[in-house]
Amino acid sequence: MKFSITSSDQISSARSGIIETQNSVIKTPVFMPIATQGSVKTIDPDVLYHLNSQIILGNTYHLYLRPGYEIIHKSGGLHSFMNWGNSILTDSGGFQVFSLAKLNDISDDGVYFQSHLDGSKHFLTPELSMEIQRNLGSDIIMAFDECPDGKADRILIDKAVARSTLWFNRCKKYLNDNAPLYDWEQTLFPIIQGGIFPDLRKKSTNELVSSSNCGIAIGGLAVGEEKNAMNDIVSLMDEILPNEQPRYLMGVGRPTDLVQSIKSGIDMFDCVLPTRNARNGQLFTSIGIINIGNNKHKESFEPIDPDCNCYTCKNFSRAYLRHLFNIKEMVAFRLATIHNLTYYMTLMKTIRKNIELGIFSKWADAFLSEMIKHKGM
Repeated sequence: MKFSITSSDQISSARSGIIETQNSVIKTPVFMPIATQGSVKTIDPDVLYHLNSQIILGNTYHLYLRPGYEIIHKSGGLHSFMNWGNSILTDSGGFQVFSLAKLNDISDDGVYFQSHLDGSKHFLTPELSMEIQRNLGSDIIMAFDECPDGKADRILIDKAVARSTLWFNRCKKYLNDNAPLYDWEQTLFPIIQGGIFPDLRKKSTNELVSSSNCGIAIGGLAVGEEKNAMNDIVSLMDEILPNEQPRYLMGVGRPTDLVQSIKSGIDMFDCVLPTRNARNGQLFTSIGIINIGNNKHKESFEPIDPDCNCYTCKNFSRAYLRHLFNIKEMVAFRLATIHNLTYYMTLMKTIRKNIELGIFSKWADAFLSEMIKHKGM
């Protein structure tokens, strides 16, 4: 994998760039739609191609439980299994083990957990996480890490930092000892932990960054900590991470958080927000979030967002979409998802353009000032 910076903001640390994998060229800053179980919910790859999505995210935990990585390998890997020709990043499964499993028992060896699906017992180790991701064939693979709750105490987070370093080294060894199974390379990202404690973040960075080849992830944020604390840590990461590698802020996805984090030099994002909120009838627009189920939209024949050129806005009114949600018609979820992903992809395209034009900071300040007025943005 290669990363090059093409433009830099003169006031903030924002930059635009290009990530090149053997499956696609990715313009950064980039938002990655979530395909947790091998599918972006309610839409198909053709829609993603139309949105110019060059990379999506799948999840090791979920794909391990079903359909199983052996089946995906037999199909030719996750790209082939879901008929997706561009890049894929896979999360290691660590976050889901701690957040979704009915029970888990952690040690330096790995994590015993019970599946959230049927209660079956499993033991996930750094080596197994890498074995699964080798079989999935994702272009970018995440190290197996321990991700504590954002409000965990310092002692627990300090232990998670040490364990994440131990596990990263085991991940790296497994990959060095076991070659890729497909005709493209896989790039391993270490995950910086440390909660909201600056010294622990620095410790984690010092232990991991020397082993990073092309890409570093920032984990353990947007997991319950205060927003200002999250922003402070992202700013700290801007100071201590190498400039020449792409930076991935995991699980952060509100539009205002994206813009604020890009000011601090973040290049990659993922979040369930645009797709999950779409299925709940919450639509992102240039004037804030619209709850399409509200009664005021019952006789509104205008588009969701007059400034949006997506398929949904060009063809359907708020009244019609509200009707579809009210009758629980499944196409409602699809139309809402298309709109929300269009909003996110358009936002990232606008950000890249403004960085290249040298006006990002001025634009960002105006955007944040306007959007902060709108709840949920």
